[in-house]
Amino acid sequence: MSVFAAVLLGLAMGAAFGIALEKSRVFEPGVILGQMRLANFTMLKVFLTAVITGLVVLSVLHGAGLVKLAPKATLFTADIVGGLLLGAGIALAGACPGTVFAQLGAGYRDARYTFLGALAGAATFIYLEPALAPYISKGGPGKLMFHTLFDLPYVPVALGFAAVLVAGLLALERWRPWRADLGTGYDGVGGSDAAFHPVVDEAPGDRIGAR
Repeated sequence: MSVFAAVLLGLAMGAAFGIALEKSRVFEPGVILGQMRLANFTMLKVFLTAVITGLVVLSVLHGAGLVKLAPKATLFTADIVGGLLLGAGIALAGACPGTVFAQLGAGYRDARYTFLGALAGAATFIYLEPALAPYISKGGPGKLMFHTLFDLPYVPVALGFAAVLVAGLLALERWRPWRADLGTGYDGVGGSDAAFHPVVDEAPGDRIGAR
């Protein structure tokens, strides 16, 4: 694949991802904070759907010999510390590195500061990485994939895991329907403004993520 074709493919995939992100409303600060508080499960549902889709697509491409698996190394210190820092940032900002762009496009003023903070954090890590490398690049089993633990082919294990996640997603939706989290006005039914200000348990005048 040429560089030009790769760029076009990346732009097309990014546009599709952005549309799905906006339509799911998972970029809304209220939805993100609600997930952190275990009061709104829209974010978890969307992420599970993305994982399931990725497993199926990767299984098809890998089974057809079109892609090779290239997992990143499992490093306990980097994964745990980095995950905690990322989670704390998401909870404080009501945004993550991906959703901040959708928030900027939707007109959330606070997203500008989140975006600048993300750039500053990335730049800081670039300069500190050489000093941190000895500490964050050790303490793990290296490249590790679930199917290798059982010495089984990737495709059936991935598709089986996807089926388990589908069952879990359906159970989660049955327990917490999406309309209960986003409100009746999400698709224009009922005249509510919940689609633009998803809230968890605040009073009507106290909207999380108001622009």
